[in-house]
Amino acid sequence: MQKYLNETKLLDFSNKRIQQLIKERNWKDLDLKEQIKAIYLFVRDEMAFGYNLHDEIPASKVLKDGYGQCNTKSTLLMALLRVLDIPCRFHGFTIDKALQQGAIKGIWYKLAPQNIVHSWVEVFYKNQWFHLEGVILDRKYLEQLQNKFSDCNKTFCGYGAFTDNFRNPEIDWQENHTYIQKLGINQDFGLFDNPDSFYKDHGQDLSFLKSVLFRNLIRHLMNKNVNRIRTNRTD
Repeated sequence: MQKYLNETKLLDFSNKRIQQLIKERNWKDLDLKEQIKAIYLFVRDEMAFGYNLHDEIPASKVLKDGYGQCNTKSTLLMALLRVLDIPCRFHGFTIDKALQQGAIKGIWYKLAPQNIVHSWVEVFYKNQWFHLEGVILDRKYLEQLQNKFSDCNKTFCGYGAFTDNFRNPEIDWQENHTYIQKLGINQDFGLFDNPDSFYKDHGQDLSFLKSVLFRNLIRHLMNKNVNRIRTNRTD
């Protein structure tokens, strides 16, 4: 299990910002189930759904940003679990870009790669690995999305979600798997000890120009769209 507890460049849990968070939240005083649940809820709801500079940023930077998507939230979630000696591993995939439609629009959606790098964290608890993909969308954003599409009761694809139970997706951890984008998966890269090893072999399929555009323009437009839904604005 030691390889599922190690610190890495991306899982930089000795960082002062992360250490201070652990101290402030008193997570070390909780039993194991409540530790996992508290960390899960923190990453899901207190780290807003949004698009960072790129996937390969350390956990401390995700925490500083205050928001993240599947890959960056996975990095932060793993760092917070490991700092409390809770074994976890990284599972890498690609997802179809269709589930991002709405968050990204128009020409920018057309320019996006068809397959987008995706990941979830698996935590070891009671001799079982649990999938924690449900951390991606913060509850406030998801609730506003449900309000916006109030006529959808089953399968929903778009705006960062792809689920067959839109009214009541599996996003709460009670010793179970959680999912919010699983239906969009179209390729499975397998398991990795940490995100660092995954990104050595896999990355977003973007040209240099598209990478520059994403970092400096597209992600800001996507975050604006997401925040508009979260705050229920129509402008």
